[in-house]
Amino acid sequence: MFEKICELLADKFDADASTMTMETKIKEDLNADSLDVVELMMDLEENFGITISDEEATKMSTIGDIVSYIEANQ
Repeated sequence: MFEKICELLADKFDADASTMTMETKIKEDLNADSLDVVELMMDLEENFGITISDEEATKMSTIGDIVSYIEANQ
């Protein structure tokens, strides 16, 4: 799952998936803005068959946060 998320992020933010870790910060390290984060959450919902509330989305700041949320909600 981590690799799939990194590939999704790499495509979305023109980044190198091989340099990403669980501690990679979505906004700071990948330079995402608020609209990017909304679009990312929609992509994650589609790819992993989950629903992410706005409240939960605002709590996710790192790749590790995303992985933990998906694992807990799939």
